Amino acid sequence: MSESTPSSTHNLRADGARLWATIHETAAFGGTPKGGINRLTLSPEDGKVRDWFRDACEAAGLTVGVDALGTQYALRPGRDPDLPPVAFGSHLDTQPTGGKFDGVLGVLAGLEVMRTLADAGIETRAPLLLVNWTNEEGSRFAPAMMASAAYAGEFTTDEILEKRDAAGITVAQALDAIGYRGGEAVGERPIGAFVELHIEQGPILEAEGKTIGVVEGGQGIAWFDGTVEGFESHAGTTPMPRRRDALLGLSEFALAAERIALAHGPSAVATIGEATILAPSRNVVPGRVAFSVDTRDPRSATLDAMEAALRQAAAEIGERRRLTLVLERIWRKEPVPFAPQVVAAVEAAAEGLGLSKRRIISGAGHDACNLAGRVPAAMIFVPCKDGVSHNEAESATQADCAAGADVLLQTVLRLADMPATVD
Repeated sequence: MSESTPSSTHNLRADGARLWATIHETAAFGGTPKGGINRLTLSPEDGKVRDWFRDACEAAGLTVGVDALGTQYALRPGRDPDLPPVAFGSHLDTQPTGGKFDGVLGVLAGLEVMRTLADAGIETRAPLLLVNWTNEEGSRFAPAMMASAAYAGEFTTDEILEKRDAAGITVAQALDAIGYRGGEAVGERPIGAFVELHIEQGPILEAEGKTIGVVEGGQGIAWFDGTVEGFESHAGTTPMPRRRDALLGLSEFALAAERIALAHGPSAVATIGEATILAPSRNVVPGRVAFSVDTRDPRSATLDAMEAALRQAAAEIGERRRLTLVLERIWRKEPVPFAPQVVAAVEAAAEGLGLSKRRIISGAGHDACNLAGRVPAAMIFVPCKDGVSHNEAESATQADCAAGADVLLQTVLRLADMPATVD
């Protein structure tokens, strides 16, 4: 096996056709009639793709381990075993109506990096570690990105194992059902740096004709649960002026949330993604409604200002409509800056490959955002058609996926052969 040097690896490229075939091969695990994937975390379909991933990694000469939350780690030795590995990867779970690329691209491109190095007989100085994080999506168990959050120390393993899905099944039970509660303690795997390749999940790269997004960080997120309390009354006999309609209160609040986000633009966003009439009936004025709010922006001060404005709007609407509108913040993640030296390695890799690029902020949360609090991390984006994601219509081109894999490969080589561990 030859030693990796800038001269020996500069022209090394991933096999884009093999990566494309692998993406479509794994899409069969939970494939939907509309061409997407329904592979909820720790479901039987997730178990099958995990088995496939383990076998593929072992066939590429990697040693696979699993931690207590089911995260899979595939290790390739380096010349210096005392160095912490350069890690890369993403997730294989999907939304209920997910696509073929969200998360999947990062894991399978990482596998392609490992295969390419094996084919070329290249040995890096630092070991390499490919990771499939458990439950990035959060569509079955909350919170999203829980395994990487536990790795970073934001939750204990026991806290995550006790989380339940809508059917009351715990994470521990779901892990046991598919045989993926591993023996490694969460967080014991050393990581020297982490790189995550992902589709953008937004329209910017495609609109600007850029192939690579050099991700500088992730925006901050604040989540709220809310309730509107009114009064149930007969739909046929209660005059409109006398009604205390909780749904109308929420409707007005939703429009206020839109105005608030627009007022703090262009980067601020606010979304009411869940709304439920409690004890609904066709001929009853809604008396109680529960809802969620998701706000995001790259600046902490903007998150603060949006929260204050939302609370003011809730108070005003509640008083005017004779409703009780309560807003409880249940989670907040501050904006995450990525490590400048890892970002620089991504940018240098894209430049060396002659690919068009731009700096960008991630609008979505990712495992790399959690890891950035513990290890140097960064991300690579490639375009997706019309910016669509979390949808069966999600699409990316073979050429862009291959370009992303090439940037990942060259970034990993740069980081793994640095004179010292990335600080």
